Amino acid sequence: MTAPDGWELRGNALVKSFRFPDFSAAFAFLTRVALHAEKVDHHPEFTSIWNRVDFRLTTHDVGGVTARDVELARAIDSLAG
Repeated sequence: MTAPDGWELRGNALVKSFRFPDFSAAFAFLTRVALHAEKVDHHPEFTSIWNRVDFRLTTHDVGGVTARDVELARAIDSLAG
């Protein structure tokens, strides 16, 4: 599986960090991601520390990256603006 631009294939997951001007912007981004994840029923692992959001995308049922993870990574990029 090839990682989308800006994402790194690390072990059995796609990973990427995003930085924003402040906590509010990071939280607003996470809200957009959460709404999208609910819609497509595919939920990312993430951590949020002040203005940084780190994602780890993997499909636990298969123990690795699938097309759904790649699609979610692209959607997350789009939601980041």
